[in-house]
Amino acid sequence: MVGALIKNGIFDKIVKENRVSKRKGVLFFLAKFFGSYFFMFAMYSYYLHATQEKGSMFQCAPVTEKVAEQTIAVLHFFGYNAVMEQHEQELSIKLILNDVYLARVIEGCNSISVIILFVAFIVAFPGPLKKTFLYALGGGMLIYGINILRIAFLTVALEKLPEQKEMLHNLIFPSIIYGLVFLLWLVWVNYFSNYKQVRNEKNN
Repeated sequence: MVGALIKNGIFDKIVKENRVSKRKGVLFFLAKFFGSYFFMFAMYSYYLHATQEKGSMFQCAPVTEKVAEQTIAVLHFFGYNAVMEQHEQELSIKLILNDVYLARVIEGCNSISVIILFVAFIVAFPGPLKKTFLYALGGGMLIYGINILRIAFLTVALEKLPEQKEMLHNLIFPSIIYGLVFLLWLVWVNYFSNYKQVRNEKNN
């Protein structure tokens, strides 16, 4: 029977159809991912343009200020003498620990860009609408919260280990936030997305 399928070209046709189907699936995924990513990024860029001030004076966007405020609150909770100040010469918030300027919060530190990346993947690899919404919301909140702790602990680490500044800032602490995003993606794909249902159907 297999020989007859090959002889009549049916087998080749099935293989080609599977390849076309897979390519369409990949292209559809990429279209949804980049489409949702650039849409959310455009909205975020508009928000930054509308709320940031630079020129005669500098003023960060409210979300960046809020991240700095909550970082200071975490440091206070652990008994540190910490304050924040708007930087006079750039769009950043100074984090001052025990009267020493140790770190700053810039737009790239507020986790919104990372959350946009996370949500774009969830949208591109969807599951049931309710689960997609709740997971994107919950995951975004978790990323935001972990990022607050990350900045607070980084500030303390910079005070304790100033000679390790480059490694702490460029390697160790960024890996925390991106590692979390990757873990959340894996959990989504394997336990909540439509991929789980398709995989179970194939196994059955």
